[in-house]
Formats: sequence, structure tokens, C-alpha cells
Amino acid sequence: MTPPLADLLATARVVALPMNTRFRGVDVREALLFEGPQGWAEFSPFVEYPDAEAATWLAAAIDFAWHEQPRALRERIPVNATVPAVGAARVPEVLARFDGCRTAKVKVAERGQVLADDIARVRAVREQMGPEGRIRVDANAGWNVDEAEHAIHALAEFDLEYAEQPCASVDELAELRRRVKHMGIPIAADESIRKADDPLAVARAGAADLVVIKAQPLGGIRRALDIVAQAGLPAVVSSALDTAVGLSQGAALAASLPSLEFDCGLGTASLFTDDVADARPVGGSVSAARVIPDAGALARLEAPPERRDWWLARLERCHALLDTRG
Repeated sequence: MTPPLADLLATARVVALPMNTRFRGVDVREALLFEGPQGWAEFSPFVEYPDAEAATWLAAAIDFAWHEQPRALRERIPVNATVPAVGAARVPEVLARFDGCRTAKVKVAERGQVLADDIARVRAVREQMGPEGRIRVDANAGWNVDEAEHAIHALAEFDLEYAEQPCASVDELAELRRRVKHMGIPIAADESIRKADDPLAVARAGAADLVVIKAQPLGGIRRALDIVAQAGLPAVVSSALDTAVGLSQGAALAASLPSLEFDCGLGTASLFTDDVADARPVGGSVSAARVIPDAGALARLEAPPERRDWWLARLERCHALLDTRG
């Protein structure tokens, strides 16, 4: 059952978190937080997402705040460093924010940049992390098949753990996986899972070696676990540039997976200059415990009135959609 809108509004707080580096096109990350019987949860679909898509994120937040979650199988979650599409010279500065992380996810295929920029960035990460470090690249569907094949060949010398969402469509991923299979570089699907009408199409098509899952976009922890079980592929849990509250939901998802073969993308608190609680990695891992936001931080990071009104109106529209869905 969806709780009444008034119950969500009673504790709703809208925050705006400043970032160290522009990431995913934003310098400030906005989110709406509320508290339910089980604790705090986060509703933070990106501002450009339509209400129909954003309502799934609200369903995830309500589930986390109102219902008991699956049993945790681990107390701490190993996480990766996240390297935005910065110049190679800034790589040491970025990696220094991720205490003890043995894995780095490097953003590539950034609009306005070229492959040479990606190669320089990944090379700088390899130099910083040494031969034992693990490096994965994330193209956010920025390449076509030919571009992706060329780029993966060019980046292969840096011993990639996998390439995440190199192309947009399931058919493209399947074709690329066929072309690069001899290189031993796995293909991971992200957008083809969380933004797809059929998140299992990737697995049926043999288009990926592993899946990247996020609690909010998939409608909550239970639905994400079900997708992993049906896909039959290894899973990496990642964040959607969440606050510490949202990251705790991602950590709870990772903690409840039967198997956790890869470091998770849940260290992104290090991309913020301030947060509602401290969720930065320590010794390469984060806690799987629920987060309670700090009252002082909620006040300090409160969004301007016009942005608060925007988020509350969005909450009301998405709540109405959940009622319609039943």
C-alpha cells in the first residue's frame, strides 16, 4: 500500500549537495528525503526524467522507508573510486578522495572529448593504482559499435576489468560483445537494465557478461534482487549520484545479494564537498547500515525555496501516479 501523501510531506526535506567536480552534467545534486517507520529514504530522479520514470524511484524510496528489507548477508561493502571525465592531470586529486579503494571506474566517451582524452585519463589511473589496481570504464552508451570496438582495443593495454554500457541498444551490445570476446574484456549493462521496459532483454540476448543495478531506478531492493536472479548474471551495485541516505539503500541491496563478485559503485559520496551524513569509503569499503541524516547538515544543505517547491510538486505528481498503478 502506498502511504498517504501527507505522511511523506510531514518529514520531507529537499537538499542541494555541491560537487567537487562537474559530473553527469551537474555541479549541484538535488534530492528529496523523507522518513518512514523503517527510517530515512531518498527520492532523487534526475531533473530531466519524466514523471512516469520518476515514479519508480518514489516507489523504491517508499519501500525502503516503510517496509522491512531483505536480510543483510554482509556488514561492509567494497566500493570503487569514480573518476569523472577530468583531464589526466587531475586524476591523482580525484583518486585521493577515495580512501583505500582498489578499483576505479573511469568515465569515458564524454561529449566534447575524444578518444585520446579517454586514453590519457585511463593511463593516469593505471599509473596511480599500479598493476594490482582494477580499472573499469563507463561510456554511458556514448559510442556506436565501431567506435566502441576501436576504443576497447585502444584501452585494452590498461587491463580493463570490464566496459560498462559502451553502446545504447541491446542489439549493439550483443554485436560488440561478439566482436571483443576474444580480448577477454567483459561487457556490463547499466542503462539497458535500469531504463529499459524489459530489463531482462540483455540477458536473453546474450548482450552482457554482468549487470549493473541501482536500487532507486529499479523500484527498490526486492525488485532489483529479482532482476538479478532472473538474469542469472553477476551483478555490480551502483549509485545514481545519491546522497548518503540513497547510498545506504544501495549498500543494503549489495549486502543482500547472494554473491558479490565485484566492488560496488557506492563510494560516490566522495564526489560531494558536503553531504547529509558521512558516507565516504574508509579502507575501500562502506557500511551497509542505514543512515540517519544529520540535522545540522539538513539545515545547511537545504535547497532554495523555489527548488523545494519544484520537488514537492514532483513528489505529489509521482505519488498520484503510484496510486493509479495500484
